[in-house]
Amino acid sequence: MLQAILSVSVILFSVIDIIGSLPVIINMKKEGAIIKPGITTGTAGLIMFSFLFFGITILSLFGLDVSSFALAGSLVIFFIGLEMTLGIRFFKDDPEGGSGSVVPVAFPILAGAGTLTTILSLKAEFNTYAIITGIVVNLLIIYIVLRSSDWIAEKMSPQISSTLRKVFGIILIAIAFKMMKENLL
Repeated sequence: MLQAILSVSVILFSVIDIIGSLPVIINMKKEGAIIKPGITTGTAGLIMFSFLFFGITILSLFGLDVSSFALAGSLVIFFIGLEMTLGIRFFKDDPEGGSGSVVPVAFPILAGAGTLTTILSLKAEFNTYAIITGIVVNLLIIYIVLRSSDWIAEKMSPQISSTLRKVFGIILIAIAFKMMKENLL
């Protein structure tokens, strides 16, 4: 069980990529966005848990199956991984200023299509308890990182941030290929 929880936690950590998103969050704060760690974490958690328990129902409302959604999500994960690894911008941020706690930080940066697809995919491989625990572990990490973002901004060198972003980008590309392979067969 511990192995399953660890696996789920690491997979979600890679997909959520709070460390890779930190430069975006820090930049938003420098531009005047107000990001409240509690609201951001709570909203991201609500979205993740809603999708864990009602994701299939939500998809069926749109006439989609999990495989189709997983394939679409794997493409999103693939492009996010390419962005992180190669520094190419596929997705444009469009914050309108003001609060960024819910949009764009909680959704779609933290609990976006890649995270939601991954949660659905994890349901086929792991039990619900392991997934719930993995989500909670990641929500705690998200909260701590958001709460410490100003301090982290002062301490993290650009080289460390860039290296972490590239490493997690490669992991995301590998996860995307695995999801594609599993959902195409």
